[in-house]
Amino acid sequence: MSASKDPDHFFQTSHSLAESERKSRKSKNKNGNPIRLPSKILAAIVDPTCPNDAVYIAESAGNVRRIVVDVGEAHPSSSAIQLVQKHREPTDEKDTIYRGPTAPVTSIAISPDGQRVLAGSWDKSIWSWFQYSRQPLVRYHGHTDFVKCVVTMRLGHTDIVISGAADASIIVWNLSMGEKFHVLKGHTRGILDLAIDPMIYDLGDNARDGVKEALIFSAGSDREIRRWRISLGAAEQVDPEKLILAHETSVCALRFDSDGDLWTASADGTTKCLSRSRQFQSDTTIQHEDYVRAVVIDEIGGYVITAGRSEDIKVWDRGSGDLFHVFEGHFEEVTGLVMLGQRCVSVGIDGTIRVWSLKPEDMRDARRKQGEEQEALIASDATAEEELGTAGGLTEEEERELAELMEDDDT
Repeated sequence: MSASKDPDHFFQTSHSLAESERKSRKSKNKNGNPIRLPSKILAAIVDPTCPNDAVYIAESAGNVRRIVVDVGEAHPSSSAIQLVQKHREPTDEKDTIYRGPTAPVTSIAISPDGQRVLAGSWDKSIWSWFQYSRQPLVRYHGHTDFVKCVVTMRLGHTDIVISGAADASIIVWNLSMGEKFHVLKGHTRGILDLAIDPMIYDLGDNARDGVKEALIFSAGSDREIRRWRISLGAAEQVDPEKLILAHETSVCALRFDSDGDLWTASADGTTKCLSRSRQFQSDTTIQHEDYVRAVVIDEIGGYVITAGRSEDIKVWDRGSGDLFHVFEGHFEEVTGLVMLGQRCVSVGIDGTIRVWSLKPEDMRDARRKQGEEQEALIASDATAEEELGTAGGLTEEEERELAELMEDDDT
């Protein structure tokens, strides 16, 4: 038997070699019009200054990038230019990488005024930059382990940052100064996601000064979902004896829909809708075959979109919970989903950004094409089996001769 001289094959099992070959083949697909980046993508958010066209992504290489998905390039939005023209002249439109961290970046947030980009990192800190110039600003130190999630909001006249980390703590910061307002403890394992309750705090009206407090939901590796009431002067856990325990293990993502219900994604292989009217008890459960990392809601089309370790983007009917369509394209775990209008943007460990249209006509085309591909595959398999049977079996004449010989033996 010949031995491979490829150094990548040394000390690998047959399974790992087969998996590498599978990923190599799948990586060549063009589904979702992939934008390819040089490192793994760990998170994505919508650019609030350009909510239908642009995203920010977090890279394992330690960078944050702003990407305009239609062109695969990053450049300042016109609104951002208007906000900051007084600070400096426009630079090269493709130069939109925010640099600084030497460890992977895990999460991203934009300040309420849209002028600062913030990112949580494996280096246990939160970095910030001026959105347009990419000039480094305040760096927030206080966590003792990886920062996993970051959100921002305005309370009164003050912009704040809220971060969750693998050290099981949540810290509320003064965004401008980097000082701590509160340190919240309660989770027994790392914090994986944070979500602002939209029924208490209107995310679409960040600029208003009348909001004095907010309600924050936190999810962790301990499977718990906790609630926190936060103001500038105080912070406390809401009903600490009544934790939301909807999952068997880690809760990876929290997303509110327009009705104020909470959708979750979990490592237990389920996505759930937790009903506000039922005190956040499970109303809908969507079962997956593996770890679920992300969930978003298409309010226009009535879909719930999920993704995770399976590599596929699954589109579910929000009302029935039935699987409607599967988009295939990524060849590694999907780490994030965001909605740009009626387009779903997915990012993954494979270093690609892919865009999937959920408009009715595009969904019809996608389902038709997938059906045709499945039919072609079934026909191909049947042809292969028939050819194999012909090659390894007897012709009709040979079978007749064999039958006559066997009759002679019996006599």
